[in-house]
Amino acid sequence: MSLAGKTAIITGGVKNLGAEIAQSLASLGANLALHYNSDKSGDSATNLLKEFKEKFPGTTVKVYQADLTTEAAIEKLFADVKSDFGGIDIVINTVGKVLKKDITSITEAEYDEMFAVNSKCAFFVLKASAKYVNDGGRVVTIVTSLLAAFTGYYSSYAGSKAPVEHFTRAVSKELQPRLISVNSVAPGPMDTEFFYPQESPEAVAYHKSQGLGGRLTDIKDIAPLVKFLVTEGGWITGQTIFANGGYTTR
Repeated sequence: MSLAGKTAIITGGVKNLGAEIAQSLASLGANLALHYNSDKSGDSATNLLKEFKEKFPGTTVKVYQADLTTEAAIEKLFADVKSDFGGIDIVINTVGKVLKKDITSITEAEYDEMFAVNSKCAFFVLKASAKYVNDGGRVVTIVTSLLAAFTGYYSSYAGSKAPVEHFTRAVSKELQPRLISVNSVAPGPMDTEFFYPQESPEAVAYHKSQGLGGRLTDIKDIAPLVKFLVTEGGWITGQTIFANGGYTTR
């Protein structure tokens, strides 16, 4: 299925899963608005922009930097993308932050940051999507398979991702008359730079042991699912899809 002439916003779109999803959509001809947060990702954004211009010469790709923990910043991003591209058809929100701590060690500032990044951002990205996405569009938010797990140390992470399921279901109903599908994808622990800092070698080994083939989820496991949801899978809406190699389920 071609996405030629369609425009996709991918938040966190210049590295890791976001960049992999960007590549999969660019291969179908989609124009891309790729967001990144911190100056540390600036080089990744520049390099990816150069790579895509060479690899997908018929595709328009622009990058945008913003801290998406305020509604004003999210509104500006969507307004700028609409102005630059003329419309928005697909929104993929990969923004997230992990914290692994026992609850007695979590500070109020950490709690506020986790909910700002994982919950507040997702809510206002969905709000902006409802306002800006063209009829027949597609919206996907990345959550976590910990929503189906019963474990300690991730109270602020899983807890701040959990509301996104409820946001997703409500917004999918609100946008149903406009034929816009809205879903969440819940990967297992992913083999990226964000996973390892808070995990001990023993925890890494355990996480690997729970998935198919004794490995972590790879970004290449998730990008095709997102690609499906925004193309042939448009009949699926209001769902949280667990893609984790059998790591956990409900």
